[in-house]
Amino acid sequence: MSIPGLKFRRFFFPLLLISFASTAQAGVSITDDFGNEIILQAPAKRIVALYGSFNEIFYAMDLGDRLVARTAADHYPEQITALPSIGTHMRPNPELIVALKPDLVLQMAGRSQAATALEPLKARGIPCAMFRVTSFEQMFSMVRRLGVLTGESGAADALVNSMNARLDRVSAGYSGADASQVFFEVRYPNLLAAGQGSIVNDIIRHAGGINCVSNHKKIVRMGEEELMRLNPQNYVYQIGRMNPSPVRPDERSHFKLIDAVRNNRILKVDESVFSRPGPRNVEAVEILADFLFNNKEK
Repeated sequence: MSIPGLKFRRFFFPLLLISFASTAQAGVSITDDFGNEIILQAPAKRIVALYGSFNEIFYAMDLGDRLVARTAADHYPEQITALPSIGTHMRPNPELIVALKPDLVLQMAGRSQAATALEPLKARGIPCAMFRVTSFEQMFSMVRRLGVLTGESGAADALVNSMNARLDRVSAGYSGADASQVFFEVRYPNLLAAGQGSIVNDIIRHAGGINCVSNHKKIVRMGEEELMRLNPQNYVYQIGRMNPSPVRPDERSHFKLIDAVRNNRILKVDESVFSRPGPRNVEAVEILADFLFNNKEK
């Protein structure tokens, strides 16, 4: 004898479990580099990035359509310029951001103002994640977490694997060669150099060089007497927002005693490729390795 409703209950409970499972799978969460748990009810579809690196990463993952704004300084990739500007990296406009209804805001750590800029957004209930990147490993970790937040872990893994493969090809090219010292100029005059705590330091390492600045800070104020003492074999200087119109080192009369200058071992590079953490840092490694081992200036 059948019990009324039994057949229905047998069918209903599995459906209920499937429904609960689907709901659980829809939400995503990560922990950012400052111990904050970021919980989204669904993968992020409307993202505001307060630092240009994120834009490059999302376009490299073919997720550029998830971005809904840019900062005033963002012009790469070119497609990003079509998006509305919401202020600067350190001073974004909270009202403009809120009006765009983002489901995720991303920030890159640097000065203390970077975290402060997120406070009014967090107060409005907008999920915010902040990252610190001073090495390729940290970058890869960030990319993978961005893949989780967007529900695109496969695209994130593909990007990381592609970058790693290119780095491996570079290291294979100089295998067995002696490493040479590199000085990386961040700004001149009032000389600033890239220290051990910068992504530039890891670029130099992956390119087969040695950063001659031993200070563990990201950016190090450098007296010219100290530069003369270091006497680097290779001198790299950047051009960009931090160093807009540098004089070539070999046109600075007091630099002519440095080995790098005497031997014409000078390389000018793009600040956005070398000093901004992102996918183009692999290109930076390739450029620097070519210069160090194949004497190719780009």
